[in-house]
Amino acid sequence: MSNLVKRKSRQPKLKRRPLGLILTILLWSLVMGWLLAIATSAQSATPASDIGTVDVVPARYQLGQELYLENCSSCHIALPPAVLPTQTWKNLLEDSQHYGVNIQPLLDPNRNLVWRYLSTFSRSQLKDEATPYRVNNSRYFKALHPQVELPKPVQISSCVSCHPSAKEYNFRRLSSE
Repeated sequence: MSNLVKRKSRQPKLKRRPLGLILTILLWSLVMGWLLAIATSAQSATPASDIGTVDVVPARYQLGQELYLENCSSCHIALPPAVLPTQTWKNLLEDSQHYGVNIQPLLDPNRNLVWRYLSTFSRSQLKDEATPYRVNNSRYFKALHPQVELPKPVQISSCVSCHPSAKEYNFRRLSSE
């Protein structure tokens, strides 16, 4: 037994320095956080005023957005998907009667691309909520325009009075009023 005790005592004792370990981990964490901040700020270097739309559209939805704008803004101002619920967009894409005008509905694969864009950026509808087909009946439109005196009746063409760049699908820029 005495040999065992002697062997243990012959081994060099490791000095534990918990303060040094904590400082090393803290320094490593700060450096990693700083590098991540640089990497993520480089990706979002585009100023919000240059984006135009309300949402930044990932690359996988950009073709759908382009097709949406190409087809819809040829007749009227294209609305951001967020102002109407998903069910409204679904019905609009499937129906050839578009607000009293007979139109040629989009065909696949373009319709699928537009649907993916609209369904991703639109909002859900409440269970017992009626599907709004007019902007002024949409609770989202009302929520996005709190305390705004809207013209009566609200029409898509009246968007330009407050959003002068609406024709370019930029609803961020507002008139001075």
